[in-house]
Amino acid sequence: MLTQKQKIAAIPEGAEALFFIQIFATLGFAVLYSTLVLYATKKLNFSVKDATAIMGVFGAFNYGLHLFGGYLGGRFISNRNLFVGGMVLQVIGCGLISGGTVQQLYWGLAFFLTGSGLNVTCLNLMLTQRFKPEDDRRESAFLWNYAGMNLGFTIGFAAAGAYQLQQDYASLFIFATFGNFMAIVLAAFNWKKLSDLNTPLLQAGPNEFKWRLSVGLLVLFGLVPLIYFMLHHAEVSGYVVLAISAVIALVLICLTIIHKDPRERRNMCAYLILAVGSLVFWTLYQMAPTGLQLFADNNVDRMVWGFEVAPQWIQNINSFTIMVGGPLMAMLFSSLRKKGWNIDIPRQFAAALVLIGLGFLVLPLGITLAAANGLVAFKWIFISYLLQSAGELLISPIGYAMIGRLAPTQYQGVMMGTWMLVTGTASIFSSYFSGLIPEAASGMAASTNPTYYQIFSNLGWGAVGVGVVLVLLIPVLRKLITNGVQAVEPSPI
Repeated sequence: MLTQKQKIAAIPEGAEALFFIQIFATLGFAVLYSTLVLYATKKLNFSVKDATAIMGVFGAFNYGLHLFGGYLGGRFISNRNLFVGGMVLQVIGCGLISGGTVQQLYWGLAFFLTGSGLNVTCLNLMLTQRFKPEDDRRESAFLWNYAGMNLGFTIGFAAAGAYQLQQDYASLFIFATFGNFMAIVLAAFNWKKLSDLNTPLLQAGPNEFKWRLSVGLLVLFGLVPLIYFMLHHAEVSGYVVLAISAVIALVLICLTIIHKDPRERRNMCAYLILAVGSLVFWTLYQMAPTGLQLFADNNVDRMVWGFEVAPQWIQNINSFTIMVGGPLMAMLFSSLRKKGWNIDIPRQFAAALVLIGLGFLVLPLGITLAAANGLVAFKWIFISYLLQSAGELLISPIGYAMIGRLAPTQYQGVMMGTWMLVTGTASIFSSYFSGLIPEAASGMAASTNPTYYQIFSNLGWGAVGVGVVLVLLIPVLRKLITNGVQAVEPSPI
């Protein structure tokens, strides 16, 4: 039995540095994720529709660029270089946004989004490369890395809320700049420990490496004006993302139909059905920084025990639930499976959709019981986030693990990319629903509650309905998933 000191000494070089780097690298994204819509509407006088459209494009490109980041890092720039380069772009982006003008917001978002979209995958790849394929410590490393990410979110949300209460947005974005800069400093101090391992770029000679690096840097900085342009035309960009998603969905359906192996074809059919459920779940989930944020800011009584709760602090309900609930749920499911409970992929997806649907349905109940001034009691938004977080614990950890079990070898890249694109597409849909929300203004709770009631009711019942359909399809999905692994123990990775 290894002692704790021996276990720590056995951690691969660089893994411990990546944990702390992850914390600081997350701060800037946490600030923008939780504050962008409020900043755009309250400080820059954007309409709710325009602000949520920008947030939709922000989410879509952030997730969409993740897959491209892995390709660009492994073959052109190196994961280490691209991660630091991406953090530099994030520093520039937050610094520009702190200037407080509309033009600086667009350029700042273009720089920040290019950096954050590309370097997240690089950090994960640097971590997984520290372990050999058969090393079972990789799961624990990603668990710690996930904890570091949530710690970064917790700090970022807390700081964002504190500055929000003071309406000091400039200082908030300077704080985000400092957090991103610290990630660069930590990477520089651990530069040798973070070197790339087993990537195609390492096979290139000196001249080819220089050529690839030049091409990679050209692409990296060329993305900034492209994203700037698309942010300026957020609504059109949303339609472009949806069109691309529709084309990819049709291609995947065709690949499924023509695939020759019957067993793999059935697995691909199960993937397509579950992808629809995932799209519905993430559409509702990503209303947290848009529609739900505006609702919490203007229609919820945020005075709790004599203290005012900032809108961004509400996001930490999710962070704490994930950090605490992840290990507890894993232990609970392990215990239930030992007792003979069949907790498999279809059941978890169905339960996740029902939970997030209920999370939205408690809000109309809270609106019905609102005070005379229209403000909804804080407990209802608290319960809503708890239910949504429980749903996330059920669906998020098994999503990527599921692809490894259902995707044929030759389609794993396409299906992984499609799964990531589903989240980006959901961001566009959530921005459309959030755009239906009345213009944010204090003192209007009583007049805007009916609109919120209708939107939350429709979304909640829609998610519950899809969840019920998946419950009915559980026997069908179990027959389609024929590779012998139907139960996947959740873990927050």
